[in-house]
Amino acid sequence: MPRLFTALEIPRDAALSLSLLRGGLPGARWIDVENYHLTLRFIGDVEGHVADEIAGALDRIHRPSFPLTLSGVGAFGGKKPHAVWAGVSASPDLVALQSEIDRICQRLGLPADPRKFMPHVTLARLRNSSPADVAQYLSARGNFSALPFRVGRFVLMSSRDSVGGGPYIVEEAWPLAGADARASSRFASASDASRIMR
Repeated sequence: MPRLFTALEIPRDAALSLSLLRGGLPGARWIDVENYHLTLRFIGDVEGHVADEIAGALDRIHRPSFPLTLSGVGAFGGKKPHAVWAGVSASPDLVALQSEIDRICQRLGLPADPRKFMPHVTLARLRNSSPADVAQYLSARGNFSALPFRVGRFVLMSSRDSVGGGPYIVEEAWPLAGADARASSRFASASDASRIMR
């Protein structure tokens, strides 16, 4: 059974900016560029009929498209760091979208996520990286900022168990009001990402 979550895709230009943060950290397993995403709500392993219910409920979300800027870097895990990430500039529209998805999931009986929503794009999973190495990596890249991009849709993604996350598959997508139809073509596909990395 695939693991489900709602997310925002990262467009090609922003993914390219993120890819420049790769390297320079011992013990890091870097996420493939085509697997960059911003998780809105983790759902987990659910039966097919529950997945259909979730998709049906998400159909009722009607929100405007909005700008988003990736900015800053950080790490999860404190003294035992386990991931590094790129952050997001404050966005009331993003928080509102995430809150609505969360309310829908809870109404359908899914357990609340115990973690506070902290929007980020995971860059690498860490194994045995020393806190000093992580601190050095973060201080060297602390002023990271990408050009803003317009969020034109949110998606329901699935992942299979694998090392380092992914492959992620878009199961269903919901456009946001006012989104440019061409915007969806700017999102990185696997073939685009492989070209980015060459």
